[in-house]
Amino acid sequence: MFEKGPKVKVFSFLRYIFLYFFISIASFCQARELTKAIDVLEELWDPNRYISVEEIQPGMEAYCLTAFKGTEVEKFSLEVLSVVYNISPGRDAILVQGTDERFIHTGPVGGCSGSPVYIEGRLAGALAFGWTFSKDPLYGVTPIKEMLSSGQIRSSANSYEQKGFVFDFSKPIDFAHVYDQITRPVASRRSSIAGASFLPCPLVTSGLPADVTEEFGSLMEPFGLMVVSGVGGGLRGSRSPQALKAKSSGGAKKDTGQVRLEPGACLAIPLITGDVEAEVVGTVTEVVGDKVYGFGHGFLEYGAVDLPIATGQVHTVVSNVLRSFKFATALDIVGALRTDEMAAVVGQLGAKAKMIPMTVRVERFNDPQTRVFNCQIANNRLYTPIIVNYVVGGTAYYLGDLPPDNTVVYKATIGLEDAEPISFENISTGLGLREMLTESVSSIALLLNNPFRKVDVESLDFEVSIADDDISSGIWSVDLSDSEVKAGDQINIAVVLESYLAEKKKYDFTLRIPEQLQPGRYELMVCGGYDYEKFLRKAAQYKYIAYSLKTLVEAMNSILEIERDRLYCILVLPPRGVAVERAELPDLPATKAMVMADAKRTLRVQPYNRWLEDSLKTDTVVFGRKVMRITVEK
Repeated sequence: MFEKGPKVKVFSFLRYIFLYFFISIASFCQARELTKAIDVLEELWDPNRYISVEEIQPGMEAYCLTAFKGTEVEKFSLEVLSVVYNISPGRDAILVQGTDERFIHTGPVGGCSGSPVYIEGRLAGALAFGWTFSKDPLYGVTPIKEMLSSGQIRSSANSYEQKGFVFDFSKPIDFAHVYDQITRPVASRRSSIAGASFLPCPLVTSGLPADVTEEFGSLMEPFGLMVVSGVGGGLRGSRSPQALKAKSSGGAKKDTGQVRLEPGACLAIPLITGDVEAEVVGTVTEVVGDKVYGFGHGFLEYGAVDLPIATGQVHTVVSNVLRSFKFATALDIVGALRTDEMAAVVGQLGAKAKMIPMTVRVERFNDPQTRVFNCQIANNRLYTPIIVNYVVGGTAYYLGDLPPDNTVVYKATIGLEDAEPISFENISTGLGLREMLTESVSSIALLLNNPFRKVDVESLDFEVSIADDDISSGIWSVDLSDSEVKAGDQINIAVVLESYLAEKKKYDFTLRIPEQLQPGRYELMVCGGYDYEKFLRKAAQYKYIAYSLKTLVEAMNSILEIERDRLYCILVLPPRGVAVERAELPDLPATKAMVMADAKRTLRVQPYNRWLEDSLKTDTVVFGRKVMRITVEK
C-alpha cells in the first residue's frame, strides 16, 4: 500500500489549517452580520411606538388602517382572538377578526396585505394571511418585529441576486423546451401558515384582451398573485416613450398635495407601465425614514430585488365568495423595492429601479393601421420572460384571435448593455404566434438566466405582421439528373413543391461532387427549415451547447438564423477529424483523433461531421423532407 511521505503529510496538514481558517472567517462574518442586524433592530424598536406579541392578550380591541376606496386611509375596528407562537418555524402570529361592517361583508380581502394593525395605540403588525371561503373576516397578523427584521441580514444595497429559471446548459439549447418551462403552469410556490394562505396580492392588468390575461393569470397565480383585468388609466401622464422613461426614474414626491406612501396607503409594484399595464397591489405597514415596509409577507421571497414601487388608488373592493380583493391601479412611481423576504417587502423612497423599454409594432389583416405599443417592463430573471410573452402575445391578439389560415412575419431585437444586440427575423404559417414567442421569450430567458455572466437587457423591440392565409408547402417530388456519378461531376436536382391551395412550383439545385470524394453510397436530402434544423442538431450538436456567454449567443444565433421560407439541399459526406467543444479540427489525423476522443478527457469531443449544402429562397414555408441515395463510382 502506498505510504504518504512527509511532504504529503505537511500539505494535508496545511490544507486542513486553511479550511479551518476559512470556516472560522465565514462564521465570524456571519456572526457580525447577525450582531449588526440585532443592533439595527434594537435601534428601530420603540416600545412607545410598537407593541410586542408578549404584551398582547385575547379580547384586546384593535384596529387597522387601509385604503378601501380612492387614496384615503380609513380605520377599521378589529378584535384580538389569540396569539399563536411558532405558527411556523421562527414565526409568531396574531389572530384578529374584523368587527367593522365593511369587513364583515367582504371577509378576508386580497390587497389588504400589509394593512397596519394597532393595539393600545401601538403598531402590532400587518394583516398578512387568511383562510379561503372563510365566513368571517379572520386574519393572521405578522408581528411588526419580524417585519422590521427584513433586510437586515445579508443586505446588499448594490447587488440584486434574483432567483429565476434553471436550465440545463450542458445539453444542446432547445427553444421549445425552454418555452414550455416558462409557460407551463406550476404548483404554488408560496408557503402557507397552519392551513391558511397568505392574502393574494391582486395583479391588476389593463390594455389587453381578457382571454390573454386569463392565461397570464395561470402563470402568475403560483407566485401568490390574483390576476384581474383592469380598466386602464393607471400611471399618470402621457404614454410616449419619453414620458414612460421619466416615470421609471423614481424620486420622492416633494409636493405635499401628492399621494404619499404612509401606513395604510395603497402600495403598488408596477411590473408593466405604458400602453399595457400590470401592477401588484398591497398596503403600506410602516415608514421609517426613507424605508417603506409592506405586505406582511413576501412577494417573491428571495431577498434582494430591484422593482419599482408606486402610490396607488383603490377603485373599489370586489366582494367575492372565494376571495374578495381590492381593484386598484398605480399612480406615481416613488421609489424601488429593495428587499423581499418572508415577513415583508421593504422599499426605498427616491431610489430608482431599472425598467426595460419595450416596443411592439403590430400589423393585422383586419386592421387598417399599424398599432404601436410602448411599455416599460420589470427587469427580473423570473418575471421578464413571462411578461414579454404576455405583452407580445396580447398585443398581437388585440383585435381578436387568429384564423386557422395564418401567416406571421416577425422581427425581434434584444438590446444588450456593452454588447451587440441580438436581432432575428423569420416567418411561420398555420402556427399562430407559437414560433415567434418561442424564439423571443426563450432567448430572453436564456440570457437573463445564464450561469456564466450577468446580462443586462437594455431594450426590447418587436415587429409582427399577421396575414389571413396559409403559405405552407410540402415536397411533391425530387428528380436527380443522375444517381450514379464520379468525383468532380455535377448533379442537377429538380424539386417540386406542392403548396396549400396553390399551384405547384419547381426549384432547381446544382451540386458538384468533391474531387477527392471516395467511391461509395451517399445520402442526399432535400428539406425545409424545420428538418434542416433537426439535421444540424444531430450532425453538429456541439454548435448548440453553451460553454460561456459568447458561445451561448453563438448557439442561439445558429438556431435563429435558420430561415423557414428556404428550401435546403444537403449532401452528407463521411466524418473526418473531431470537434473539441466548439473548436473544429477536420484535418486531425485519425490516430490523434482516437486519442482526443478518449472518454477520460474532461473536454467534450465529438466526430466532426461534414456535408455540402445549398439553399433557395421560396415564397412558402416548407415542411417535410425527401432522402435519396447517390453512388459515387471510381
